[in-house]
Amino acid sequence: MRVKVDPDLCLGCGICEGIVPEVFSMANEPYAEVLLDPVPEEYQDAVREAVEECPEEAIIIIEE
Repeated sequence: MRVKVDPDLCLGCGICEGIVPEVFSMANEPYAEVLLDPVPEEYQDAVREAVEECPEEAIIIIEE
């Protein structure tokens, strides 16, 4: 699985980082960035949760 954050949609709320900080970071605001690409299997369920919780629907999963 790969994941990306659409910078045009992300408002930088930080929900994704709160759910799975191993994959998402707000260190370089104003929007979240992906730290692990591809996403290791052990974090994939948490990434799916972050996608569901993102109020801006800015996180996109790319299944491989």
